[in-house]
Amino acid sequence: MIWHRPIAVEFNHCDPAGIVFYPRYFEMTNSVIENFFADVIDYPYARITMEERHGVPTVHIEADFRAPARLGDRLDFALEIRRLGRSSVAFHLAATARDILRMEATLTLAWISPAGRAAPWPDTIRSRLAAFMETDA
Repeated sequence: MIWHRPIAVEFNHCDPAGIVFYPRYFEMTNSVIENFFADVIDYPYARITMEERHGVPTVHIEADFRAPARLGDRLDFALEIRRLGRSSVAFHLAATARDILRMEATLTLAWISPAGRAAPWPDTIRSRLAAFMETDA
């Protein structure tokens, strides 16, 4: 299944030429995944980090910048789970604006215990991630 989240390109995302400054895409991808956990998995980062003292850091990221996005564009981020491991999950995100692919990235997140080590996904989160992967769009 693919989940979508729109993000408007704002002044704070841009360089002086009005083009999205590439590190801002990493902030946007983090926001998309954080909102995915809250809205789809029903397990917000606030619960994971503040209440349960776990973490879900990005441990690998690759990105390709295909075309510039500019101030005022509305990016549609499409999120797909590519792989669910014992303690990690790989996402693919593609950002389009006006039907043009602007950026795509693959990110791997790991479930980290309060001791700072990789640990298996809790059953609740794992089952919801797996169910999302198995749902037809």
